[in-house]
Amino acid sequence: MTIQFKALPTDDVRGLQRGGPDAYGNTPERKISDGDGVPCRHCLKNIAAGDAYLVLAYRPFAELQPYAETGPIFLHAEECDRATETEALPEVLESPDYIVRGYGRDDRIVYGSGGVVPTAAITARAETLFERDDIAYVHVRSARNNCYQCRIERA
Repeated sequence: MTIQFKALPTDDVRGLQRGGPDAYGNTPERKISDGDGVPCRHCLKNIAAGDAYLVLAYRPFAELQPYAETGPIFLHAEECDRATETEALPEVLESPDYIVRGYGRDDRIVYGSGGVVPTAAITARAETLFERDDIAYVHVRSARNNCYQCRIERA
């Protein structure tokens, strides 16, 4: 099976980069990167030291519901190109492990699908989850802070 890692949609990101409100209605905070662990969820690359970035609340779900987790993410403050949808592991996934969790077509967590997975095993875990009919897509989240990293879909 082929999978695709997917970054945040460009239209959503451009709105935030232009000062639009985050998931809580706040203007994104602007910071300067020290170059250490500041992953942009749009280009799926780390934000270089000295570059401006945004910190904001993001909810990767269309509607509010009990499983619609909201949390902090980083984005380049200036426009960047959206990461190409590919089966290759994105550059930003450089921690030793991540939470990999499946969601149903109703945007709810599919119980029993989540777990902390070594980074090198993310692709294999996603492919295994997609063997199940009840998994519509997969999230990759920080194993330490539960921050949203990216989405995985069937190609």
